[in-house]
Amino acid sequence: MTAENKLLTLKPMLRFIGVSSALGAPFADPCQGPDRLRAMGIEAAVRRAGLDGGWGTSIETPAGPPLKALAALLTEIADEVCTSVRTGNVPIILGGDHSIAAGSWRGVGRALDQAPGLIWIDAHLDAHTPATSITRNPHGMPLAALLGEGSPEMTDIAGPMLDPAHVAVIGVRSYEPDEMRLLAGFGVQVFGMPEIRRRGLQAVFADALHIAGGDSRPFGISLDLDALDPLTAPAVSTPVADGLTPSELAAAISGLIRDRRCIAFEIAEYCPARDASGLTARAAIDLLEAACRPDTAALRQLEAQFGANNYAPLPVVLAEGHGSWLTDNDGRRYLDLMAAYSAVSFGHTHPRLVATLSAQASRLAVTSRAYSNDRLPLFLKRLTDITGYDRALPVNTGLEAVETALKAARKWAHKVKGVPADRAEIIACHGNFHGRSIAIVGLSSEAQYRDGFGPFPPGLLRVPYADAAALEAAITPNTAAFLVEPIQGEGGIIVPPDGYLAACAEICRRHDVLLIADEVQTGLGRTGHLLACQHDRVRPDGLILGKALGGGLLPVSAFLADERVMQVFKPGDHGSTFGGNPLAAAVASEALELLFDQQLIAHSAELGQYLLHRLAEIARGTPLIRAIRGRGLFAGIEVDAACTDAASLALALLARGVLTKDTHSTVLRIAPPLTISREELDWGLARIEEVFADAGHRQPWAA
Repeated sequence: MTAENKLLTLKPMLRFIGVSSALGAPFADPCQGPDRLRAMGIEAAVRRAGLDGGWGTSIETPAGPPLKALAALLTEIADEVCTSVRTGNVPIILGGDHSIAAGSWRGVGRALDQAPGLIWIDAHLDAHTPATSITRNPHGMPLAALLGEGSPEMTDIAGPMLDPAHVAVIGVRSYEPDEMRLLAGFGVQVFGMPEIRRRGLQAVFADALHIAGGDSRPFGISLDLDALDPLTAPAVSTPVADGLTPSELAAAISGLIRDRRCIAFEIAEYCPARDASGLTARAAIDLLEAACRPDTAALRQLEAQFGANNYAPLPVVLAEGHGSWLTDNDGRRYLDLMAAYSAVSFGHTHPRLVATLSAQASRLAVTSRAYSNDRLPLFLKRLTDITGYDRALPVNTGLEAVETALKAARKWAHKVKGVPADRAEIIACHGNFHGRSIAIVGLSSEAQYRDGFGPFPPGLLRVPYADAAALEAAITPNTAAFLVEPIQGEGGIIVPPDGYLAACAEICRRHDVLLIADEVQTGLGRTGHLLACQHDRVRPDGLILGKALGGGLLPVSAFLADERVMQVFKPGDHGSTFGGNPLAAAVASEALELLFDQQLIAHSAELGQYLLHRLAEIARGTPLIRAIRGRGLFAGIEVDAACTDAASLALALLARGVLTKDTHSTVLRIAPPLTISREELDWGLARIEEVFADAGHRQPWAA
């Protein structure tokens, strides 16, 4: 079988080979590296990335004089690697010191009947021979040995020597002149850190990949962790300053193991005794996971194949976010004008929120409400102080908070108002969106949300939105509550006329009906006030908060009310295992502080006025826009459905680097993080203007 045919039969099954040896090093630190990486979950990294893999074998240090033992060790490594490749596995070799490479790549070559290409990632050249080595430690000699130079204990391992024309060295910044002369004599291409800083690692790595794997040649990766900067990975044998960062190397090797040419992957020189924080182990594991990562097409296929078909996401796979910007799996950046339906009001990975999450997660995360914790009481006090309510009941998602409000309203109606048992009624509005539980869907007027999910609980009524008279006409002696969004988000960013909520509040008071405001999307500064109800100077009897309360990191929500409503709950009436957990309470508390420390409510009001003004200007320039609606940084662009549809416009914006989403194919939602700058918003608005101009040019009247 030719090497090419053998390559084509390879399956993405990874087999770990741990080499517990420090025979080539001046100290024993690397010996425990493989076992420690295994304990830290390096096998799980492969599975998280969607590949199959498991531990194959652990190779221990043979007894005997060092060089003789090293020769026996390298032979055993080569045999194991050869067997792995021949049986269709991709070996993942974990050292040990880097001298193990002298066995790994001979074993690969023997399995293929030809030397593989090799990308050697290292701070050092590792091209010493006994004659040139100052320390005479074999961990500085494996690359020279693989080229046939050095002591016979390292060079006489069965298998072909490397072809120097297909060897590339990356990340070098510490070496002896003799090493460079040796590699230059062979013609090995060396990419040092100055060139990497000048050209960028991605460009350099592309050249190295062409050298090692051009013409469909099988290739491998040998990674010495000292290639990484010691500030990010200090636990290595011979650290050298100014190295690669784990993130830039992860981007360069992303998905490489899924390349059918990639025949083996090696990680060496991890010293767990120097890694009390686990920083270096985490870097090694993350790098292997990156190398196993599927590409965008594969990720979308996996989601479509294994996920329930209850979402139709736009064709982008997001991988990273900072502030108002997101980066997809291919490295392209997007301005986020959706903010996850207001859940990311504080921007992506806000450093204060991430620091709070990390600190609390390392101390205490979840206890259940069977016990009190030291974070929840402080969060409850701060949340009620800010909103002015007597009590708060914390849960997780906005849907749970709405369900909590419905239960509170019904029990209040039965126990306080005197509505007969099982006769309490809840009124909501046409066009509402409060969630997708059975009860909440029973309140929906959207046919798709209801189709096939009945029967629904009784006592759920709807009235037209923004029609206070219709509300009053619908109220009966059994009415418990009126549930309303101050601005309908999913309904199309529908803003009621001034005075509507105030009129509803007066009607509810007169009929002894609870007014409950669902501010899951509009609360916490989104509309330029702390609460959207405040635009009408309304204080509802019950308030539902969520999304932004979790700081974009966790699902956190709450139902708030005064004692006259909350008194209906007794221990055991309602609860949530995760609701009010200390991790969520800590993050939510910090999110509330950020809201005021960064003056985000005022920022939303000021920038929101500018947003609506600029959108109105864009609308005047195109007949495709029927209306602009919104308050604060919560806006909708309603399009003329006879001429275009908002879904196609969202795709066009995606192509220009802007993330938004349509509602019912007629409205584009614009709701960026409250932390967005005017310059960032201007950039996004320019893209919106371009998209409408392009869409207008394609209309018949444009001809």
